[in-house]
This record gives sequence, C-alpha cells and structure tokens, in this order.
Amino acid sequence: MQTAACTKSADMVQRFVDAWNARNLDDFTGHLAHDIEWYDPAMPEPPVRGRAAVRAFAEAILRAFPDFTYEVQPPICSSLDGSRCAVVWRISASHVHELRPVGYAPTGRRATIEGVDVLDIRDGQVTRILTAFDILSAAEQLLGMKLRPVPGTRRGRFAVTVQRLLARARKKRA
Repeated sequence: MQTAACTKSADMVQRFVDAWNARNLDDFTGHLAHDIEWYDPAMPEPPVRGRAAVRAFAEAILRAFPDFTYEVQPPICSSLDGSRCAVVWRISASHVHELRPVGYAPTGRRATIEGVDVLDIRDGQVTRILTAFDILSAAEQLLGMKLRPVPGTRRGRFAVTVQRLLARARKKRA
C-alpha cells in the first residue's frame, strides 16, 4: 500500500539524487535539514553534521571524482508515513584529482560500487543519512590491488600474524 506521504518522500529523494548528479549543490543541500547528520564510511571522521559540513564533503568527492554518478536502483522504499526511505544505489566514479582533506593521490582508476542509503525525513527535509557499502571493495577497485587476505596465501598468513600480534598486545594492556 502506497500512501501520499510515502510517494511524496520518494519523489523528494529522487529530486535530491537528481540535484547531486546535476552538481547543483545548492539544491542538494536545500533538501537537508539544518541539523543534518550523515554517516558514510568514506568520510574521514563520520558522521558529519550540518549543511556546511555535508556540502564540504560533497565538494571534496565531486572534485576528486568529477564523473561521479549516483544511480538509484528502483524502487525507493519508504515507510508508510514517509519518515524513512531506503535507497539502493550504484555509483560509478573515476579518481582523477586528490581527495581532500585526507590527501589521497588520484589513482586514475574507476570504481563501481553498490550500496544503500537510509534517509530519515522530517517536514520534507532529510535529517539523517546512513550510507552503507563495502568500503574494502571500493578501495580495491581504486587501488588496483586485493586488500582482503585470502586464506593459505602469503598475504593471508601475514594478515593473521599481524592480527594475532595486535590481539596479544591488547590483551597485555588489559
């Protein structure tokens, strides 16, 4: 059953995404509540709070990944009262400029990542965004190397050794 509130929220979310893809950050941030909170694993220190912080994050991403495209994988799922939406997405982007504020050098590589955003909505504005995706897969694509340890390989044995040393050191401190 789709309610008017549900449809209204889904339409607002689509306009929000369209503003991002059009690089219209004034419109993009205009969909946000002043006290927006956004958690994204790609952020240096999540979550960011407030429109200015969200805009700064968006500007950094779009500068480093100028061809960044956010594609909604329908449907946009909304609670019956329209207060929460889940958006499954696919992003594609090429890392061609330094990613600030951290300072990651451009790799020139392209990544395609799938994930989900959960948006809380109040009075027609987004109050909270929780972004979830496989950050390790994104890093592997952008770096062009495997980061996950594979059991039985030299890298896997090295990762286990490091983990055990760290666990032992932590146990000694406790």
